[in-house]
Amino acid sequence: MTSVGFGRAFLVSRLHFKMSSSKFTYEDAVQKLNLLQSNKSTIEQIRKDIRTGQKCTNLEDMKNYLLRTGVSLSMLDQLSVVHVAGTKGKGSTSAMCESILRTHGYRTGFYSSPHLVEVRERIRLDGSTLKRNQFAEYFCQVYNALHDTQTFEGDMPKYFAFLTVLAFNVFLKEKVDVAIVEVGIGGIVDYTNILRKVPVVGITALGLDHTSILGNTLPEIAGAKAGIMKRGCEAFTVNQPPEAMDVLRNASSNVECSLNVVPDFNTYKFQNGCKLSIKLEAYQINASLAIQLSHAWMRLARRNASYTLLRKQMNGNITTDGIETTNTAKGNEEPVLVDTLTKETVLGLKECEWPGRYHIIKTDYGQFYLDGAHTKESMEICAQWFLENNRQHRKVLIFSATGDRNAEMLLKPLMNIDYFETVFFVIPTAYTEVTKKSDNYSAMEHKELLSRCKNHASMWENLNGKSKIVVLQCVADALTSVKNNYPNTSVLITGSLHLVGAALSIIDPNLSKG
Repeated sequence: MTSVGFGRAFLVSRLHFKMSSSKFTYEDAVQKLNLLQSNKSTIEQIRKDIRTGQKCTNLEDMKNYLLRTGVSLSMLDQLSVVHVAGTKGKGSTSAMCESILRTHGYRTGFYSSPHLVEVRERIRLDGSTLKRNQFAEYFCQVYNALHDTQTFEGDMPKYFAFLTVLAFNVFLKEKVDVAIVEVGIGGIVDYTNILRKVPVVGITALGLDHTSILGNTLPEIAGAKAGIMKRGCEAFTVNQPPEAMDVLRNASSNVECSLNVVPDFNTYKFQNGCKLSIKLEAYQINASLAIQLSHAWMRLARRNASYTLLRKQMNGNITTDGIETTNTAKGNEEPVLVDTLTKETVLGLKECEWPGRYHIIKTDYGQFYLDGAHTKESMEICAQWFLENNRQHRKVLIFSATGDRNAEMLLKPLMNIDYFETVFFVIPTAYTEVTKKSDNYSAMEHKELLSRCKNHASMWENLNGKSKIVVLQCVADALTSVKNNYPNTSVLITGSLHLVGAALSIIDPNLSKG
């Protein structure tokens, strides 16, 4: 085909594609999304760039995609954001931060990944997942804008990049007061790091994860995560290993932003008392970080509101420095770290729901313990949590690990749990048949996924040698076996959020809290 002929054909295909949002369903959106280049391909491209020394173009690409949907960087600057990176607990930290801010009366947006049951979980308004028709309508608008501005066929964002563009469009159009944005992978070249003006940044506990992309040492990983710090922002983190903390301090100094280590959760004073449903130390560390992030954002929001009011009163003839000096002189500057929590903050912590993490569900045929642990440290915490909460003698494990993760490293902490009667190694999809209309569609070959399960089974046999080992092609098969052969059993489901999501889509598709 000549270039002219190709151009005409491409134009016709674009004209034929365009669909009105009234006819565009949630299932249509999911199918279109799944046809975009997968996260697996994205990660492989980043690895290739690292090997060949090529410059990663993620942020340049994101700027282009946003512009094609009508969002300039200056428009994006108007979005007030709490940006959260880290290895462990960034999802639960972000969720608690959002809940606290919402309880204080702010209109919130929340962008996180991955999803458990449905992709629309990744974008939330006022604590609620976008409704199916709402997701479809926004998806259609953004997809049409990007599809109609392609310079060549296939000039579309990758899966995660598209959802990031979609989230920013939703938050701007819905005029949220604050958006809590969880980093996808790393930080410095993550698509979410297109954000230029971020008042508050959080970095959760650091560990070794995505080592083929972020580096093989803790300092390298800390450097990647620290890339979300912006000049003049307020950054908060938890106690880190010295080699990681040194990197974070250097990074904050380089961009001239403050870096604050949050206090121990047990040191807070509570106006109305506080009882978290999870008593694990790691969860409480995340809660402390969420408290400081949310209160820092509120303090800065109040300061900005006072500044705006004063500018109006003085006809704009005043500088930021003048206001800060006045507040300091009057002794009205709020402390950077809060130590006493209001009833709204306590309520925000209590009412925060984050399924799939330290999640217990009771059914008529067993009790399920679900945790999407996928790093060595988080798996150690998961094993501790399961032991502390499990009362049953009979135990079963359902396991799957995805991506480039070291499965043997994940399995070793589970050796500390006294005897799993049976261990199921499963492909992390709900059912064997997965179509491109499925929220948890995987582009990986079935044969490759099954081979990975068999490798994990061999690792467990070498480590343990006692449990019965079963390799199955979907989560539904494992749950059926549990129901038929292991009544009144405690079942631990862990190793991957994709696995947990597949299990929840069968056990508890509405994501109610057990």
